[in-house]
Amino acid sequence: MDEKDIQILTTVAEEGTNSPEKIEQHTDIPKSTVHYRLNQLREDGVLKNDLSDMDLAELGLSITLITEVYAEFGEDYHETVGEKIADIEGVNQVYFTIGDTDFIVITHVVDREMAESLIGDYEAIDEITRTSSRFAITRVKDESHPINDFEYDTLVDALVDE
Repeated sequence: MDEKDIQILTTVAEEGTNSPEKIEQHTDIPKSTVHYRLNQLREDGVLKNDLSDMDLAELGLSITLITEVYAEFGEDYHETVGEKIADIEGVNQVYFTIGDTDFIVITHVVDREMAESLIGDYEAIDEITRTSSRFAITRVKDESHPINDFEYDTLVDALVDE
């Protein structure tokens, strides 16, 4: 990865586009180079898909539910239980964590009934011993592209191959 890749990636994240023409306008990197590098970033697995950001509140999924999940320790339980949680309809993100909590689960729901149903689905998994859920009251920050949280120079220093 080099500085041109970082320029392209930050533009993709900031502008919400993967159009070579628009990236060229923002970076002055020739469109053909942008196209080639986007393809290379996809082949390398850095870019996984096209950007299609949605406003979840406008969609009707305005409540963010954050759930701590506690599970029985066992061989490879982080994979088996994690997969069971991830397979539940409506689950958006599952994180296996270190500490008292085994998993953090993020979902976006329409109402309390949907939240209650999800929690019931978690607790129906045999290995799960208990859950603790919270409704997010106010979304202070929800950056869908974490690359936007870094200065360009920080990214270059951390990611560019010397």
